[in-house]
Amino acid sequence: MIEYFGQIFVLFGINVILASSLNVINGYCGLFSLGHAGFFAVGAYSSAAFTTLIAPEWTAQSPHLALLVSSLIAMGTAGIAGLAVGIPCLRLTGDYLAIATVGFGEIIRIVFLNMDVVGASRGMPGIPRLTTIPWVIVGAAFTLIILNNLIKSSFGRCIKSIREDEIAAQAMGVNVRFYKTFSFVVGSLFAGLAGSLFAHNQEFLHPSNFVFMISVSVLLMIVLGGLGSQKGAVLGAFIVTLLPELLRLNEFVSQIRMLVFGLIMILVMLVFPEGLLGLLKKGSLKNKFFKKAKNEPGFSGAPL
Repeated sequence: MIEYFGQIFVLFGINVILASSLNVINGYCGLFSLGHAGFFAVGAYSSAAFTTLIAPEWTAQSPHLALLVSSLIAMGTAGIAGLAVGIPCLRLTGDYLAIATVGFGEIIRIVFLNMDVVGASRGMPGIPRLTTIPWVIVGAAFTLIILNNLIKSSFGRCIKSIREDEIAAQAMGVNVRFYKTFSFVVGSLFAGLAGSLFAHNQEFLHPSNFVFMISVSVLLMIVLGGLGSQKGAVLGAFIVTLLPELLRLNEFVSQIRMLVFGLIMILVMLVFPEGLLGLLKKGSLKNKFFKKAKNEPGFSGAPL
């Protein structure tokens, strides 16, 4: 039981890193990326290749140092992938950008599916289990602190201005293309960190771990919690990680838990389109409907 809850916490921490990193791209910069699973995969495979194929003896002797170095390698390779995608794709906007990033994610998955050096379709076994709860806490805290400082800096003000009005931001001297690409690289860097922690927790990697639905799940986290908010990303990651597990408690519901999970998400987004954190900022649900009724014609506010 303790090991089970430990695994849930590790997955929650990894999801916090993923959601926070995508929030920089989608939430703060206003881009629409659906290829985050690709950066996640690049980080996972590159870090696993280092600890399994390149330096297995070093990994056995200094596991913590090996995880640190492999995580840095994962961030570097994922950042390079983000740069490679960002330069050509960020000429596009809206739905066209989303389609391009979906294509990137699928290309990465197919590449790993055909790479014999990392197991191809057989998968990559024998990855040492180096990820621990303290490492996940450190990784999530590092991500939140760095991204929070970035968002509060001039970089954050520039990407927020691009989100609000790209033409006005460009007219005020903001290098729109540079900041879009930079936000893509920052988001991909931390997706690589999440991939490293994931690989050394699962001990086995397969391209099916990085399908399109992973990108959709991460997008759901930030939309559910509230776009453009680090607290919202954490809240969304918590709900998306925990709710499917809670649905397992009932034997009947556990058989259709993903259907129930989808219905709950649809209902939540219909009622709270700005995310759960946006609702908390505005007040309770009762106040929301009370204000709506108050603004209707004929409402006097006087007791009956």
